[in-house]
Amino acid sequence: MKLSLPSLLLGLCAAMALCGPAQAGNEARKVSVHKSAAVGKVKAAAPRTSRLRRVASVAQAPGQASFGQLQGLHGGADALALKSSVALVIDQDTNEVLFSKNPGAVLPIASITKLMTGLVVSEAHQAMDEVLTISQDDVDTEKGSRSRLAVGTQLTRGDMLHLALMSSENRAANALGRHYPGGFDVFVAAMNQRAVSLGMRDTHYVEPTGLSSKNQSSAQDLAVLVREAHRVPLLRELTTSQEAQVAVGKRMMQFRTTNGLVRNPQWDIGLQKTGYISEAGRCMVMQAQMAGRKLIMVLLDSTGKYSRIGDAERIRKWLGQTPAGSVRSLS
Repeated sequence: MKLSLPSLLLGLCAAMALCGPAQAGNEARKVSVHKSAAVGKVKAAAPRTSRLRRVASVAQAPGQASFGQLQGLHGGADALALKSSVALVIDQDTNEVLFSKNPGAVLPIASITKLMTGLVVSEAHQAMDEVLTISQDDVDTEKGSRSRLAVGTQLTRGDMLHLALMSSENRAANALGRHYPGGFDVFVAAMNQRAVSLGMRDTHYVEPTGLSSKNQSSAQDLAVLVREAHRVPLLRELTTSQEAQVAVGKRMMQFRTTNGLVRNPQWDIGLQKTGYISEAGRCMVMQAQMAGRKLIMVLLDSTGKYSRIGDAERIRKWLGQTPAGSVRSLS
């Protein structure tokens, strides 16, 4: 049976009409499946992305700016490219200034404070074998810092002074102030009176540890303090001690210096002290012999955990590369 051309065309159109919706439905289902799978992958990945964002947020959160940063002291470059915003190097014998960078800036000095604490304690001539006790009053409520000296720990005044100067033990320094004749407030007053007697006009103390950012000074004043403290044999000995074993209760505890340069054979250090709180940055003062001279070095508000050490090394290398007697002052 032969069909006319119009009949054939009519049948073909009908067949396509029947098949089209089914194919279209299959394609729609395929698209829907692919889309659902993609959404599922995005949803599965979302928690990870969220975690990464939280971690990145924590990593990028800026730390508390130091007073030096807030004052813009890090904006200027210097000849030695130091990371410290304040630096001063002077000849101990002649008072010649060899390097100077913002020497009059008044900033928090952190545990450099303990150098004055040690000076006042040593000049009080109290018995170094007298046993002192760490109390709740010595616990840091300013910064919440930790200590290896638990409340109730008993040590001699000499051991307390050793740990305060070598290991920067805050509770030991505070206990020294409490056990001063007349008590804590009289001790702080004595610190300020001693600063005045030395002509340290930029210096003020409110406590003996350095945890308070209200303990402030300038590099010029601290150079005076280093010179005076270096005259005391006990302070020279304790600040340059590398380590010590101390009997704390029934245990022997090992304490070490906070200044790695003390252990470096390339350095001849006669007195030193380090310090750090966020408001002060990394700080360090030293009396040292190098390039045939006795020098006093002050570094304040250094950025980076090891930057003050790096700055001290830059200064040492600069002096070592310059022939004796021809060092030109840098500022």
